Amino acid sequence: MTENEIVELIAALMVLLGSIMAIISAYGIVSLPDVYTRSHAGTKSSTLAVLLTLTGVFIFFWSTEHYISIRLVLGIVFLYLTAPVAGHLICRAAYNSEVKLEDKTENEQ
Repeated sequence: MTENEIVELIAALMVLLGSIMAIISAYGIVSLPDVYTRSHAGTKSSTLAVLLTLTGVFIFFWSTEHYISIRLVLGIVFLYLTAPVAGHLICRAAYNSEVKLEDKTENEQ
């Protein structure tokens, strides 16, 4: 295998891992019982899924076509900064609106 093929394989594996994380995130959003746990599944794992996918695409284009996409870099930075903040604000709004936990969810207070 040449060096270019190895880098392409790494990029493809990152995109594949991002796809698997997206499926795990979707399953978590559908199966978890309340807004707090769904928010955790929706922000943590989906952020990782998109970051892995975008990083894999960035590495692929950088290695094969020697093209550095500023849009991909800005997308990675923007998502990395905004997704956790959005999840925190959703949980905070639910807490301030006094949304109750499900009976299955443990409350440590």
